[in-house]
Amino acid sequence: MKKIQFAGFFLLSLFCFQNALAQDNYTLVIEGFDWGPHASKAILQLDTEIEAASADDFTVFVSRTTDLGEIPAAQASGERKIMQAFVSDAEGQPQAKGSYITLTLTVAPFEHLGSAIQYFRGKGNNWVDYRLTIIQKSTQSVWNKETNRVIPILDEFDLSGKFTHGDITMSYGSFVPENISGKAPLLIWLHGGGEGGTDPAIAAIGNKAVNYASPEIQSIFEGAYVLVPQAPTFWMNSVNGGYTRGDTEDIYNKALMELIKSYVKANPGIDANRIYVGGCSNGGYMSLKLILNHPDYFAAGYISALAYSSEFITDQQIQGIKNVPIWFVQSKDDQVTDPQITVVPVYNRLKAAGAPNVHFSFYDHVIDITNQYGGPSYHYNGHWSWIYLHANESHLDYDGKPVKVNGIPVTVMQWLSAQKK
Repeated sequence: MKKIQFAGFFLLSLFCFQNALAQDNYTLVIEGFDWGPHASKAILQLDTEIEAASADDFTVFVSRTTDLGEIPAAQASGERKIMQAFVSDAEGQPQAKGSYITLTLTVAPFEHLGSAIQYFRGKGNNWVDYRLTIIQKSTQSVWNKETNRVIPILDEFDLSGKFTHGDITMSYGSFVPENISGKAPLLIWLHGGGEGGTDPAIAAIGNKAVNYASPEIQSIFEGAYVLVPQAPTFWMNSVNGGYTRGDTEDIYNKALMELIKSYVKANPGIDANRIYVGGCSNGGYMSLKLILNHPDYFAAGYISALAYSSEFITDQQIQGIKNVPIWFVQSKDDQVTDPQITVVPVYNRLKAAGAPNVHFSFYDHVIDITNQYGGPSYHYNGHWSWIYLHANESHLDYDGKPVKVNGIPVTVMQWLSAQKK
């Protein structure tokens, strides 16, 4: 056997690599998960038709590189685990006979080699140069050139949006629903602190906000526009530099509001009485900031991991937004945005002011809601409460009782769809 050096480590090959047949052509499929975008499939093109494929016949190596910083060695390169191999068409759909093989790769929150992005402090999340080398043992064929990339749902977004107000230019992604009758609502999502920059794809899929364009959530609204603006830096960027938690003015809220108004004007199919603004962490701060500044514009808010400190919200401001429907989501073990400083007092103040339609889902932990990686026993970072929002899993109020609309228990998205100015 011949040892092969691959991306900084040695592996034993079952065949002589230099004699392998180069195929080159593969399609990479990247999907959005609760923990971020991961490469979940590789679709291999063949020269002939076949009727069967076996996962044991393939080995998949990955290399993850970027010029933005050093990726830890264990996350930079290695072997991907294959769950399944099957004959398919070019889109990865199973076929009895075909000239493509689809490899389904293992994905999990702790499988870092699957991640298509990397976080660096001060630079946020960014795409990495993600390269596969796929070896078929029986034929000695090798696929090592990505010729197509598919990102379900995100591919349905227009990611070319640009808007300039004064000296600020923002990128944004948008989704337009098909086959709607009449006007449709607008869902605005404001990303967290790690998704700023000039690539709205990161803002949309960095924490699975693309799910608002999924068939499941779209069906609740009978079609909804989705707008994902992106801060060039971060939403809580203070005019004085650094972070604001509401104590000083931020640099983006005015330009962002003008972007929203411009988008609504350019899309007459949007129902101006059903514009909903939501976000997480930095985006939670900005969502509440927009509601505080424009309480008559938005039909409702949906906010997770609120980063706006209650002490910087006046009683007059609380009175000004008490009639705006808002659903807060947060985890008790959030160590980034302390709920006892942010959402808990804000919620209590709104209720004390007589807010008739404000709700708060307060979780002990952020768990694996898929039950594939440990379920309730698997705890994500407590800051990641947006997982419950994106998956439309929130349905209980602060008192532990179901939130109801017209006497019927609802989820957060069902509740949101019922709100109208």
